[in-house]
Amino acid sequence: MRIAVLLLAGFLSSAACAAPVPVASVDRTTWPEALNTPALFDVASRAEILTFAHALAQSERLDQTALAARLGLRQINLVSINSVRQALWQRLWHNYDAAQQSCAQDASFCFAIDDLPSLREQAARFEIGADSFYAGWAQAGRVFHESYLDELLRKAALFPQISSEVARFSDLERNGDELNDRLFLLTFEAGPSAGDGSTDGLTDYLRRQKMNAVFFVLGNSVQVRRETTSLQALGALYKGQCVGVQGWQYRSHGQWKDWQASVLRSVAQVQGDLPENFVPLFRPPYGQRRADAQPFFSSQQLQVVLWDIDAQDNNNQINAQQAGERVLSLMLLWRRGVIQLHDSQASAQTILPWLLKQTAQSGIGWEDCRDFARRR
Repeated sequence: MRIAVLLLAGFLSSAACAAPVPVASVDRTTWPEALNTPALFDVASRAEILTFAHALAQSERLDQTALAARLGLRQINLVSINSVRQALWQRLWHNYDAAQQSCAQDASFCFAIDDLPSLREQAARFEIGADSFYAGWAQAGRVFHESYLDELLRKAALFPQISSEVARFSDLERNGDELNDRLFLLTFEAGPSAGDGSTDGLTDYLRRQKMNAVFFVLGNSVQVRRETTSLQALGALYKGQCVGVQGWQYRSHGQWKDWQASVLRSVAQVQGDLPENFVPLFRPPYGQRRADAQPFFSSQQLQVVLWDIDAQDNNNQINAQQAGERVLSLMLLWRRGVIQLHDSQASAQTILPWLLKQTAQSGIGWEDCRDFARRR
């Protein structure tokens, strides 16, 4: 037992010492077409899927030593990586199949792909020619998807010792892949902000757009917001929105001894202050939670909600415009899912209007937060 503990400690220490992977971002002005019809959304989606699939296929040629070096890690969990790769391939195939339904309207990036093996085969040799209408995007798209794949594989390499949104511990956890094609859920976390801050701007904007989102709040921040304003003002802040919990403070619930008390205390705070807005959803900070936590969440009738589209808007490596472009590229790649933004960051107020403008005529939809909460 002592040896096992020491090995685990060494593994976590190695991971902690590894250099962070650069955040993937892309200049979407290199894409030559506006996403102003559902068919053009599909064209861009097929390009993203094939480019990412090519990067995934290329990564499978690396041996364990080469892959660890590429990810900047001393040790990797190859079993976890292969499991994540398999899940990625399955989702890529389903997404491409959905995206190719409009090939009769526009045949760009349409190939004879009828199943997962044929997608793998096409992806392995996929490239965009120098004379292509889309040549200006090809290099930017390739770099983006290689970098984004590294983000995912690095998290997979550390899973489950360091948990994250890259994989689920059970089917009871949700990450958005159960949504219908072209349907997305907006979520915000780490709020609320101080009075008259970014949370106020976002909820007001959503109401004006007749939209809603799930706001995963910190119990302590809710308490402070109520004490510095009022209970009535707190209710007005989240009018028409859904409020889930993220624990009492923004701290990993994966290794925290008192993680259950953190969840229960925040639920009690939100249920007491915002009974009409509360939804029984929990978002683990950093995506980190315990592998054996599901019985607790089930007993509390709470669902764990992860995400599959992260803006990285709280990362100082990229600005608001780059974060928005990242989200749009991932929406095209995954075609449905849960978008993670931070209402504690002022940049979210820039990202959201830009994102809605870019997708206004693309044929996508926005999941109602209460419908999402009712799903099982």
